[in-house]
Amino acid sequence: MTIDVRPATVFEDVAAVIGPKNPQSSVCFCLSYRIPSKEANALRGPDRAERVRRLMDEEGPIGVLAYDGDEPVGWAAVAPRTRTHFATFRKIPHVDDQDVWSLWCFRVRPGHRKKGVMHALIDGAVEFAREQGAPAIEGYPVDNDGAKVDLTMAYVGTRRLFEQAGFTKAVDTTSVLSGFTRVLMRRDL
Repeated sequence: MTIDVRPATVFEDVAAVIGPKNPQSSVCFCLSYRIPSKEANALRGPDRAERVRRLMDEEGPIGVLAYDGDEPVGWAAVAPRTRTHFATFRKIPHVDDQDVWSLWCFRVRPGHRKKGVMHALIDGAVEFAREQGAPAIEGYPVDNDGAKVDLTMAYVGTRRLFEQAGFTKAVDTTSVLSGFTRVLMRRDL
């Protein structure tokens, strides 16, 4: 399997990875940290997909996609922190006033897991942020110390994944996900 990571420019490919199987579903599409909570909670079914399409039209790529050939197999949400809830999220502190980018959500399609897609996604997100002029990039993974993380909550990544990609722990947070504390991991670009 050869994995190629590219900016997420094709809506249909984004939808194939992060859209729900049922188009009427009111979940996912990676909106919870991107738009105001009230708006995200109010969006139902196809309106969620349309909101992602509008974000892509307004901002360009809102993440990166991993491809196996022409098939989209993975997703990583990455954007300037100022365009996310992390700009004001009290449980995850700011290290400094740099205009850092945030990397907060991963998704690998079934059948493609445990094949290095997550590692390729994090590397691709770092490269994308660097190309856009980001001075640093940070993520907010769980600090699970090797313990199993529930698959539905593994979307934030693990401390070990970020360490393997050259990130270092910058600070503890008060955010907890699935019983694990999240840490702020950072990499200067």
